[in-house]
This record gives sequence, structure tokens and C-alpha cells, in this order.
Amino acid sequence: MKRYGYYPGCSLEKNARAYHDSAMIVAKKLGIELLEVPDWNCCGATEYFAIAALPAYALVARNLALAQELPLPPDQQHLIAPCSACFLNLSKTDHYMRESPKLASQVNEALAAGELHYDPGSVFVRHLLDVIVDDIGYKAISEQVTKPLFGLRVAPYYGCLVTRPDYNHIHNEPEYPFCLDELLSALGATVVDYPVKTHCCGGHMTQISEDTALELIRRLLKSAHDYQADVIVALCPMCQLNLDGYQAQVNKHFGADYHIPILYFTQVMGLAFGASSEEVGIGREFVDARPVLQKIQRAPEETPKKKRKKRASKQALPMPEMLRTHPGKRT
Repeated sequence: MKRYGYYPGCSLEKNARAYHDSAMIVAKKLGIELLEVPDWNCCGATEYFAIAALPAYALVARNLALAQELPLPPDQQHLIAPCSACFLNLSKTDHYMRESPKLASQVNEALAAGELHYDPGSVFVRHLLDVIVDDIGYKAISEQVTKPLFGLRVAPYYGCLVTRPDYNHIHNEPEYPFCLDELLSALGATVVDYPVKTHCCGGHMTQISEDTALELIRRLLKSAHDYQADVIVALCPMCQLNLDGYQAQVNKHFGADYHIPILYFTQVMGLAFGASSEEVGIGREFVDARPVLQKIQRAPEETPKKKRKKRASKQALPMPEMLRTHPGKRT
């Protein structure tokens, strides 16, 4: 059993509950124990850093300080964040506190008001995908598959925050990664080419410029449609919400007719591991995924090999005799 700290974030408490529930099922199957950070608070999303940087860093660092106290080995203080925005804020705060002693001092002065302190670099922040792929591995994942996703065409969507800026140097290909592609293949799904896999979903742009936001979402949906994907698989509650919740508005705005379900990667993992649709939260999305999930086929039956006839012994065969008049000459 591998143990990690776990920071769920606000979204997984409410609108992204399916992500949390399916993550728990997948973690149990893979032998991952998740220790939730006690009394964690919101990461501040993206806006707070633009409004007041120091309070924003202190807000995030409070979670790191609490994670630092989790009962984990000193050299294995790994903190998992399933939400890409939470992952970015946690890793960014740790990075800049390591880079700037002045910032670290100011943040810890703020934390001292709550009798907390964070030592920069003591917690290694990781996304859930990274842990599953790198620590567990594709072989162990495929061994848990009892209901392969044969016949389901999936578009792997990473979003823009998981692979970039990659403060901890986890991804070799930040612009065009393949780890999610390979994970989905291990589940038996057909992974389609998805050129926009790391493009931005717009984040909170829906609240700032609707036209801009809808165009960003349209590009992602159109690419999945063009490559005949049945479903888009996401890693982030914000990405899932934008592509799912605003799909109807995209259709109305552009005169399109997209009906592409947006699921979390842990949901499709749970299905492949044998969990029911209800257990992994299928049906909570705006664009119902249940119709396309009916495309999942049974494992293709192997063509039976033809039995080779048993060869008779040489003694049983009528062997022709060769007549010779003298050595080396046939007659």
C-alpha cells in the first residue's frame, strides 16, 4: 500500500464529486492510501493571485503547512491534488517560496498567526495522473482491467495547467504529452489523435468575456468531433465544467450540434476496473455519457487456431527405394 497526502480542493466537494468518488475507487484498486489534509482550505483558484499576491500565497501555504504534518515518511511527503488549478497553486507556492527567502519569510509570518509554519521544499506536490502513471505503472493498471473499454473512442484532454509550467520537471513533453493516452490504451479504449490536448479551456473566461470563452471551448469540441471521439477525458474540474456545462451555449452561439460527454479519467478507469456507472458518478454530467458508453464492446474473441494433423512416423510412410548400379550414379 502506497501512502500519499491528499488535497481534494473545493470542486471535488460539490460539482466534481464524481471525480472524488471515482478517484477513491481507483486508488483502492491500485493499492493507494490517500490521507486527506485536515482542515484544508480553498487554494484561491486563479483570481486571488491577481488581486493580492501575498495573502494568496499564504492561503495556499497554509495547506502545505498542514500537509507537512501528515504521518508520512520524511522523504516521502508527497501531496496529491486531483484538480489542475489546485495542483498549480500548490506547486507554484512551494516553488516561489524556495526561490525567494523574502517571500518565504513573509508567508511564514502570516502563517504564524495560526501557529503554523511551512518549510519550502518539504512537500512534493503531484497531480493524481502523475502518481498513477509513474508510481503504479501501466502494467499494474492493465492487470486491474476486468471490463476493457473496447470500441470506445476517447480524446485525451490534459488542459494547460498540468504539464506547464511544470515546476517539478515531471513531464518530458509539456506541449504534447502521451501519459494519459497510454493509460487510456491500457484500459482497452481507442485513443484518437487530439492535437489540442494541452490547449486552454478558458478557465474563468466565461465570467469575463463570453465570446472568447465560447470560442476556446468550441475549438476543443470541434477537434474531438473531427476525430470522431465518443468522449473527451479530462483531468480537471474546471476543464470538465467548461466543456460540459457550456456545450449547449457553444451550440447555440455557433449554430453547432455537439453532444460529446466529458468525463474524468478516473471515471473511465473505474468502469474498466469493474465499477458500476453509478459508483463512478456517470449521469451527473450535463451531456449524458450513458448512450455512448453502450458502444463499449465485449472483448474480441480470438480466432481458434486450426489443429495441425499429427505427422505420421517415417516408418509408416511408403518410402521409395533408390536403385543404384554403382556408387554415385542413379538409374
